[in-house]
Amino acid sequence: MEESLRSAAFGDGVPPPSPFAVPASPRGRLLAAIGLGARGRYAAAATVLSGLRTDKDPVLASLAASTLASHRRQLGGHAAALVLDGEALALVIGESQGEPDPDGLDAEGARADAFLGLAADNLGRGRLAAARRLAARAGAHTGNWRSRTRAGWVGAEIELASNIFEAAIAPAEMALESARARGACRHVVKSQLVLAVAIANGSSAERERAKRLVADARETAEKYEFNSLLWVTCLVAADLGAGHADEYRFRSAELLHAVLRHADACGRWLARESPWVPG
Repeated sequence: MEESLRSAAFGDGVPPPSPFAVPASPRGRLLAAIGLGARGRYAAAATVLSGLRTDKDPVLASLAASTLASHRRQLGGHAAALVLDGEALALVIGESQGEPDPDGLDAEGARADAFLGLAADNLGRGRLAAARRLAARAGAHTGNWRSRTRAGWVGAEIELASNIFEAAIAPAEMALESARARGACRHVVKSQLVLAVAIANGSSAERERAKRLVADARETAEKYEFNSLLWVTCLVAADLGAGHADEYRFRSAELLHAVLRHADACGRWLARESPWVPG
């Protein structure tokens, strides 16, 4: 079952026969929580991750904390995520690497997740200089495809927030290349969105490419029910001036409402208070 959960989290996106069944092993529970979060099942994911944060394995506990942080951040809770990412880093800052994991579920991957999470948290709070420093520190720990992909997202987002759109393209392209090489369906979707935003202000050809990237991302996210990304994909499609922009915004609102119905009380409160999440 762990292999099917890993594939759903980091591979072809196809959920296992019982997609919300949580296995007994700690690593299996982490993979299940990642899959639940991808589909916007934040309350169920938070329940699993909260238990894993106290696991005796500091690497697993760190990965659980940073995963929960990413879910909080996806609902606009950057301050709440900052605390969790700090916890994640403290757990593994001095841990030896141990057995490497192909998807970065190891000490180096956990350190990368924590540093990149802290960078994204600071970015969301408008602290661009701190975000750049933390993203640079993550660079020493990005030896696996997943960390490289996430580093590309954060690097591109920092440049976009700095209004340096051309500088955002290279890290966004790198993220998409890394995700495609792994065949990581969900990471490809997120990478397509980041790249689309990076190139949308370029030439007419680049803008058309951005629209194609978003259309492909939306189709894939719809197919695999990546609801944590699907509502954002619809918003980006509307902002790119695609046909039926109002319909895309309405669909995004519907999807966000459905996601919030499956969020825990903390997640709903963070979304309600966040300037990043549509009211």
